[in-house]
Amino acid sequence: MSSGFNRRALIRGGIGATAAAGVGLGIPHLASAGQSDKAPTPARKAAGAKAAPEPRIHSTAEWGARPPNGQIDILDRTPLQIVVHHTAEPGNSEDYSLEHAKKICRDIQNFHMDGRGWGDSGQQFTNSRGGHILEGRHHSLDSVRAGNKHVVGANVGGHNSDVIGIENEGIYVDVDVPQALWDSLVDLVAWIAVRYSRPVSDIMGHRDFNSTECPGTVLYGRLQELRDAVAGAIGVARVTAPDVWPLLRPDAVNAQVRAAQHLLRAKGFNDVGTTGVFDAATKRAVVRLTETHSIEQHTCSAAYHSTTDETGYLGSDIWPLITPKVAPGDNKDVAAAVDTMRRAGSKHTLSGREALGSTDWKRLLA
Repeated sequence: MSSGFNRRALIRGGIGATAAAGVGLGIPHLASAGQSDKAPTPARKAAGAKAAPEPRIHSTAEWGARPPNGQIDILDRTPLQIVVHHTAEPGNSEDYSLEHAKKICRDIQNFHMDGRGWGDSGQQFTNSRGGHILEGRHHSLDSVRAGNKHVVGANVGGHNSDVIGIENEGIYVDVDVPQALWDSLVDLVAWIAVRYSRPVSDIMGHRDFNSTECPGTVLYGRLQELRDAVAGAIGVARVTAPDVWPLLRPDAVNAQVRAAQHLLRAKGFNDVGTTGVFDAATKRAVVRLTETHSIEQHTCSAAYHSTTDETGYLGSDIWPLITPKVAPGDNKDVAAAVDTMRRAGSKHTLSGREALGSTDWKRLLA
């Protein structure tokens, strides 16, 4: 195993309730009872979508994968979201060869199996900086080809039964992806979307599920461009960019942090100040929330890019815990959080009497 490849020490993708299937893998197992003898039905095309050709995908046999340990869980249904990741390690290599891409897959699998104790690679597909696409977890390629099967992976904490994950080689915190990787990503996602009849709105990033840097600020910032490119490739209408939760990191200083501090105080964390600085007390409160709600702790790309890990990051799995469905007037700290964002320039208007939902909070915090 390459000592440098610790991406899954770097992300929360693994052993959660829906990722437990990643521990034992090998002989295909149809998780839906009573359907194991049924032949796959033809894949349905997304509404109005034209066919998307299958890109060249190198199978597990072609890159020399180890046999998985145990059984692979294959569900008799399609995943709900297509999720974009970055590998973080081994960084942004300038070796764009197919042999390098195959080595990356072997390194990932070795780390996941030997370093994390999983039964196979956590991701369904890997996309290299040279634009080479490779199958990750065994049977992922055949499952997408079938159009009605889903291999359960281990790449998004708490959601692995519902997502298909694509690892993009590199770290994209502050640099852009190579054009070859971008082009192959568009081709792969378009093919998956058509095979699984998923709308382009279901193209998401790891950050949309867990408090993580992944897939890096730059690549995450291009997800709407990816949705648009896939929509064009398969001939469907473009969609509006979704409302998303912001990602706050320790030491950040902004109005979103101050709003979060007021919301933490509303949850009973009275030792948290409202300075707008993501300080030690704020981080402790976030960590306590993750422990109370059994949210898995992890580190991600930041561990490669800098000396800090992602403990205490406040993102998509934390905001729902601190954004109450109440009217601002019902709690002074909730009202202060709303006022903080209004004074910071939020254009989302509220009457002051209506109960806030998740969409309201996302728009206020944008």
